Parts: sequence; C-alpha cells; structure tokens
Amino acid sequence: MKTFVLGGGCFWCLDAVYQMTKGVESVVSGYTGGAIPNPTYEQICSGMTGHAEVVSVTFDEAVIPADTILDMFFTQHDPTTLNRQGYDTGTQYRSSMFYTNAGEEEAFRAAIERNQPNWRDPIVTEVSPLGHLYEAEGYHQDFYAERPEVGYCQVIINPKIAKVRKHYAEWLTA
Repeated sequence: MKTFVLGGGCFWCLDAVYQMTKGVESVVSGYTGGAIPNPTYEQICSGMTGHAEVVSVTFDEAVIPADTILDMFFTQHDPTTLNRQGYDTGTQYRSSMFYTNAGEEEAFRAAIERNQPNWRDPIVTEVSPLGHLYEAEGYHQDFYAERPEVGYCQVIINPKIAKVRKHYAEWLTA
C-alpha cells in the first residue's frame, strides 16, 4: 500500500472522488502544514493556523498506478489558483502535496510537470515535507457519501466527479 497526502481545496471534493476510485483502500480527511497542534475546523477556517485541508489517500499500486492517482488530483481541482478553489478562499484551500520521502517528492514534481500542459496558467501547487497530519472531525469523513443531497455536493462536488469520470472512467467504481 502507498499513501499520498494531497490538498486541492475543500477536502470533501477530493474525498468524494478517491472514495470511488478502484484500488483506493482508505481516504481520511485532515489538516497539515500549519503551526498549531490539534487544530479544529473552526480554527482552520480562520486562515490563521497555516494548515491546509488535505486527504490522506491509501491505495494499492497493484490495482492503480501512483501516477494515475496524481493525475486525477490535477484533474479534479484547479492547481493554478493560489489559496482558492472556486468560492473557497484562504490558505487552507491551497493546492498542495505533502511528501514523506525523496521518491514521493520526485513523483509529485514529475506530476506537476506532466500536468502543466493541461493548464494555461502556471501550476502553483505547493510541494512540502509532511509534518504532523491531524485527522479532521468525524463529520468531515465520507462527507459526500453520507450527504450527496447537500447543496455543496450537488453544485461543487458533482461537476468535479463528472470531470474525473470523463477522463478516468475505467478507474472509478461508480
């Protein structure tokens, strides 16, 4: 099993796509990259902690290649906008990739280079070492699967799922 920690705006969006990806064993929403220990969602939303909303995606490389996980990441959010995804603004929504070793850092940088031609503007995704990863509150876990009827899911997440499905249908379970 391999795990990547990725931030692409609201963690609910990344969680929704990766939960329906073949070979993904678990997706955990959380916070990393900030200055205070054990931050709460309310503290994160203030934009004052420095944390990013992220997902920890654990997957089986025998089922899905790591490059596909990373390319899906660059498909489901706009990596060219600094500290924002659509209406979600603030450093907590930054495009980010947190590595645990040199191999991951290299893979992340290669994914940025590989995906840059898909974007008119430069990719601004942060690539940083993973510090402490704090698991988000329980109500953030599996948010889309538990509440698909919520307005945010209908208006924001569903179009992202559709975009990923257009390019990666063979990798999705639903």
